[in-house]
Amino acid sequence: MPLQELDRFLRTNGANLPSPIAVLFAEDDIELAGTIDHHAKMGFGTILVIGDVAELNPEGVHLFPAQLNRLEDSVDALNKVIAACPGKWIYYAFNAEYLYFPYCENRTINDAITFMEEERRTAVFTYAIDLYPENLSDHGNGVDVGSAQLDRNGYYGQERFVDGEVVARQPEIFGGLRWRFEEHIPWEKRRIDRISLFKAMPDLEIGPDLRLSDPEMNTIACEWHNNMTIAVMSFRVAKALMHNPGSADDIDGFHWGGSRKFEWNSTQLMELGFMEPGQWF
Repeated sequence: MPLQELDRFLRTNGANLPSPIAVLFAEDDIELAGTIDHHAKMGFGTILVIGDVAELNPEGVHLFPAQLNRLEDSVDALNKVIAACPGKWIYYAFNAEYLYFPYCENRTINDAITFMEEERRTAVFTYAIDLYPENLSDHGNGVDVGSAQLDRNGYYGQERFVDGEVVARQPEIFGGLRWRFEEHIPWEKRRIDRISLFKAMPDLEIGPDLRLSDPEMNTIACEWHNNMTIAVMSFRVAKALMHNPGSADDIDGFHWGGSRKFEWNSTQLMELGFMEPGQWF
């Protein structure tokens, strides 16, 4: 599809876009085509790609050129989509990131959303799990789908505090490359939890900490039982560490004793505890 202007497109089409909507942010062109293809197979009703899109021509995908120099640029664009699409489910990710939910090999994103609505939930807690190449000498940009590795251990969670009080059911999760190379990651960017899939509501916004303005939508589960969680498998941190001269010069490789080859399926992620089906069997 031809390049479009996001604000005008949302004013004209936002209320009528088929749900669920996938919003993919192209911070650069690395593995962007693969990211689009992966999410197209999930069954999204609409796919919007925002950012570095000049060389793309995917069928059935809406393209919006934009400069995404800061995370806040992506957050601002996502808030425009939320405001224009009340009542619709929205998923967001960045290039070289891939959504996985329980049993996604034979169930669609609509199946997952239907289950969540039956659970009376309007958001899905997400773990962003770092991927990285087995060998950086051959993949200096930090991305290689064929040899993708993940950390099988080294993760931890802690309670979230606001004004000295514990916020119930909103754990802060840490681990992966952000933990192993924390000297290169600012504290406020070390969390690996986010809410990647949620239902747009009037006046709902997402902040630069990737939390939603409705506190209940940031919770990992309801009060009475565990809910489904999902994973976004992400080369984004590896890519950033190899792009920034200060960290790239210090890092010879990401592979370590806790590495395991990513098998590109939801079963492995459930076995490792990176997501759970809740009551969805």
